[in-house]
Amino acid sequence: MTSWTAPPPPPFGGSLVADERTLLEGFLDWQRAVLAGKCTGLTGEELAQRSTPPSTLSLLGLLRHVTDVEREWFHRRFRGEPVPYLYRRDDAKDAAFDEADPVAAEQDYDRLIAEWRSSRAAVASAALDDAFEDPQRGPMSLRAVYLHLIQEYARHNGHADLLRQRIDGETG
Repeated sequence: MTSWTAPPPPPFGGSLVADERTLLEGFLDWQRAVLAGKCTGLTGEELAQRSTPPSTLSLLGLLRHVTDVEREWFHRRFRGEPVPYLYRRDDAKDAAFDEADPVAAEQDYDRLIAEWRSSRAAVASAALDDAFEDPQRGPMSLRAVYLHLIQEYARHNGHADLLRQRIDGETG
């Protein structure tokens, strides 16, 4: 059993009367902070608690999953960089969930925060209209990547609400 508990999310903020880029970055940061906030104050053991069998869904699994999602969309797809996934493997696509280990919760949390910084840096000089060829969707802009990540986090934040409530009754 570890004594580490998830800290509050990093500060975020931004204007709601800003240019499109600032709004997209701000809404993504807000969704990121919501997920981290659902973990605040929980131990590794609590973060690793699974929803209901046979699901392996857990808050820790969600943190690990979105770390790979950030890496995939900003680095692998948009930038075309051959960076490896941190959790997902060809032989275990759900390893982020299936192999979530409470002992590694602090490291996994720190990796996510580092990935947020890395994602921001990867696209800092790119324009929203800059595009890449997605093998499944065709041409795709950075704008679409931001929107995709916002919806990805929003969907998983709904899962996180239910998981957190199951752990200690916290809602909101």
